[in-house]
Amino acid sequence: MPAPREPAKRGRAADNEDGSTALRLNKALAQAGVCSRRAADDLIFAGRVTVNGETVTEPGRRVDPGTDRVAVDGRPLAAPPPRHVYVLLHKPVGVVTTLSDPEGRPTVLALLPASMRKRRIVPVGRLDVMSEGLLLLTDDGELVNRMTHPRHHVPKTYALTVRGAVDEAALGTMRRGMRLAEGEKLAPVEARIVGRTRESTLLELVLRQGVNRQIRRMCRDLGLTVQKLKRTAIGPLALGDLGPGKARELTRGEIGRLRSALGLTA
Repeated sequence: MPAPREPAKRGRAADNEDGSTALRLNKALAQAGVCSRRAADDLIFAGRVTVNGETVTEPGRRVDPGTDRVAVDGRPLAAPPPRHVYVLLHKPVGVVTTLSDPEGRPTVLALLPASMRKRRIVPVGRLDVMSEGLLLLTDDGELVNRMTHPRHHVPKTYALTVRGAVDEAALGTMRRGMRLAEGEKLAPVEARIVGRTRESTLLELVLRQGVNRQIRRMCRDLGLTVQKLKRTAIGPLALGDLGPGKARELTRGEIGRLRSALGLTA
C-alpha cells in the first residue's frame, strides 16, 4: 500500500537555520517546473522520483537541488538557475553610480569583489557623485523594475547637513510639497531637525518620490547650503555601521522584507 499522504503545507517555508538551500522534495520539483506541488506529491507517492539513485516516497524529504541528483522517471531535473544576488553598498563621496564612466572616475562596480561583479548586477537608482550612503545593486530585474517604477513609492531616508540654521518655514515648505524652480511639483517630504551646532544643522528627510537630485535642488531653492548628504535607508533596508566603500549581501530576511514591501512574492 502507498505511504499515507501527508497534509500539504501552505505558505512560505521558514528559512533554514543553518543557511542551507535544502527544500522539501515536492517544492524542489515544483520550482524546477516539473509540475505543481500537489502533482509532485502524486509523483512521489507513486515511486517515480529518485534522489541520488534512491526511490523516495516522502514529499517532505529535504533535498538540495544544487548538489542532490533528483530524477523523475529516470530523467534528471534541469540544473536550477543561480539565485539572484542582492548587494548593499555604502557608496563613498567621489564615486559615480554607473557601471562605467567616460571621464574615468571610479564607479560603484569597481568597489565590489570580483565574485559580485561577475553576476552582472546593476545599481537600483542613483546617488550623485557628491553624496554617499546606501545603494542597492542586484541582478533581479523584476525587483529593479518595481523599485524604479513611479507607482511604487519606496521611502528613502537621508541624513542632511546644511550650513547655518534652518527655520521652521523651510521645513514647512518641504513638508507641504514644493515646486522646484524648473517647474517640477514635489510630493511632501518628512523633515525634522535631529541636531545643531554653531555652524550647521543636521536634518533627517524621508522621500517617497524619485526626482533627480531632489534634495540638493530643494535646498538650492530654499537658500540652504548642503554640506553633507548621506542616504541611510531604503524601505526596510538600513545602512547601519557599514563603512564607506564596503559591501555585503542582503540576508534572507532583508530580501523577504524588501520584496514584501514591493508587493513581490518571496
